[in-house]
Amino acid sequence: MENNYYATFTQRVDNIRVVIKKPLTLTEKILFTHFYNKSDIRTYERGKDYANFQPDRVAMQDATAQMAILQFMISGKKQSALPASVHCDHLIQAYAGAENDLETAKTMNKEVYDFLQSACDKYGIVFWKPGAGIIHQTVLENYAFPGGMMIGTDSHTPNAGGLGMLAIGVGGADAVDVMTGMEWELKMPNIIGVRLSGKLSGWASSKDIILKLAGILTVKGGTNSVVEYFGEGAKNISATGKATICNMGAEIGATSSVFPFDDEMRQYLRATGRSDIAEAANEAKDYLRADNEVLADPEKYYNRVIDIDLSSLEPYVNGPFTPDAATPISALAEKVKKMGYPDTVEVGLIGSCTNSSFQDLDKVASLAMQAKEKKLAIHSQLIINPGSKMIEHTESVKILEDSGAKIMANACGPCIGQWKRIVDDNTRSNTIVNSFNRNFAKRADGNPNTHSFVASPEITMALAIAGSLSFNPLKDKLKNNVGEWVMLEPPSGNKFPPNGFPDVEKGFITPSFKTKQVIVAPDSQRLQLLHPFSAWDGNDFKNMPLLIKTKGKCTTDHISMAGQWLRFRGHLENISDNLLMGAINAFNGETNRVMNQENDTYDAVSTVAKYYKSKKISSIVIAEDNYGEGSSREHAAMEPRFLNVKVILAKSFARIHETNLKKQGMLAVTFSNPDDYEKIRENDRISITGLAYFSPGKPLTAILEHADGTKESFNVNHTYNDIQIEWFKAGSALNYNGLT
Repeated sequence: MENNYYATFTQRVDNIRVVIKKPLTLTEKILFTHFYNKSDIRTYERGKDYANFQPDRVAMQDATAQMAILQFMISGKKQSALPASVHCDHLIQAYAGAENDLETAKTMNKEVYDFLQSACDKYGIVFWKPGAGIIHQTVLENYAFPGGMMIGTDSHTPNAGGLGMLAIGVGGADAVDVMTGMEWELKMPNIIGVRLSGKLSGWASSKDIILKLAGILTVKGGTNSVVEYFGEGAKNISATGKATICNMGAEIGATSSVFPFDDEMRQYLRATGRSDIAEAANEAKDYLRADNEVLADPEKYYNRVIDIDLSSLEPYVNGPFTPDAATPISALAEKVKKMGYPDTVEVGLIGSCTNSSFQDLDKVASLAMQAKEKKLAIHSQLIINPGSKMIEHTESVKILEDSGAKIMANACGPCIGQWKRIVDDNTRSNTIVNSFNRNFAKRADGNPNTHSFVASPEITMALAIAGSLSFNPLKDKLKNNVGEWVMLEPPSGNKFPPNGFPDVEKGFITPSFKTKQVIVAPDSQRLQLLHPFSAWDGNDFKNMPLLIKTKGKCTTDHISMAGQWLRFRGHLENISDNLLMGAINAFNGETNRVMNQENDTYDAVSTVAKYYKSKKISSIVIAEDNYGEGSSREHAAMEPRFLNVKVILAKSFARIHETNLKKQGMLAVTFSNPDDYEKIRENDRISITGLAYFSPGKPLTAILEHADGTKESFNVNHTYNDIQIEWFKAGSALNYNGLT
């Protein structure tokens, strides 16, 4: 597929320039060469116009793949229309260590793994077995290629941008559309240019680039935008370092992130056994970057340009509780003291899809060796999640294991709440540091008082050695086991194992198409066949009781928790029991306790929603900014839909979640005036009117009926286009497309 791609890529780009009549960014080249209909090439208004695309492949992790495949099964299609893969990395709990945890997962999740493997075999999807690796590292090692385009049912799919691929996180319904051969719709993104100059040195790493950028743009500053990196500094970053930066672009809300092709990518492709792709891409290298005119005058062609000088960049530690709380390490000790954060670092966690490459672990191993040579104890518990089998079997991992680190399976583990952490009190205030991408409250271990900080692997290791969040390895000394004061030297690490990656069985199964029937037991508590949602009845939504008015940050973790709930990702009815259980009720400051307006009692959000549903009563959710930030999990959209919530009215939405709501036939609207949020009272009945004239750009009306008999109304906005309105009317995108 890749060689065929490059055979025509340059000519297609030349043709696009003729039509567009302007120089092109790299993002535009990739997008325009992937239009579903080649005749769609024209000038698009960024951030407003929609376009239809045909990606090169789909990647799914096991937690989201269940719902995606269940939806695909009702499409009537016999096989995936394009290359697709399923990676079993989410359902393995980190506890006793790689070998034991993997065997436990195979036993506990056998029903799900058997379902996924049989469905993959039937529908022509490559199945990566549990223990094979973390999805994004595995994709980088095997599937990503410069100039390509892919979608994945995980928000950190943009990791493939480290190899110059435009990779976009989506919900399962989007993946199903593409797998059935349909066009995939996306709002033409704005493009943020990040110009990198200089060269990283000392303790600074590629992770610090995105940690700094998160502080600049915040968790929603990249919404509906692709972040395109360029400049001489980009050439000095390894392919896996670039992948780290692109991966964590999800934390600024970016649609995707991408780097131009360079020799670092060429080296990585060769090292991972893809020399043919490396050379084909090299032949087209002038096309796999922004045009010269764009690079000469970037402010003219990007919506915004941000400059970062790598030579002066210092390490960052972001957190707690949000990945955009960026603090340079030189200011961290003062912040810890001022804010009263627990200074003792109890656990250092290294790995995840963001930082589990060989180079990452080799740098950390160099610090472990230093600690041994300098007679320093490692004061914090150390947990390592390698990215793949190729990395797991390297000398660097063995060095870390010998240093006392616990090596977990090649899986997400603590990063997504799959961590069985044994502590004396799971509500105690404490600090952990990790090389992950997210640090929302309760995400890693379920403890709302765990202060989780995000840093590079090497800074995470340094803080774990010191056992103190206030430690600055750039200037501070540590007292060793014999009473000497010593300093850690900056880490060093190879990009690839000196003798090449180990020759190991990668752990994937290619489809044979021998499976005739995918079985789901009727009484299964893990899997449940889907039924199409009902179409819109043609009426306005009237007198809906308020289900919950959420206060503050409401991520997909708050809407549909991970952790122990991952086991129900293939069972819509069961997982709906966690609906919005982490959201804070604006009226009482509590979680999972809302008013049932029918009987004036308080109960869990899902319990109240189920009660309304049993009485054929629709309900509504009110929220603040960036509602649905975080994971791509479409369960956060399917659960309210399943429990008869008709409308989500927020100040603003995160991109993926807004799309997921639309795909499932929900009405996602925003306050025209954000201050109207304050008008919502706990026992309000709310109507959304004007649906008979539902059309692009035309506001709808919200009417509040207060318990005291008074009424007030205001406009609410939406971003639905003509096709998305048809999804709403049909009850879902799948219904509209006639696949049911």
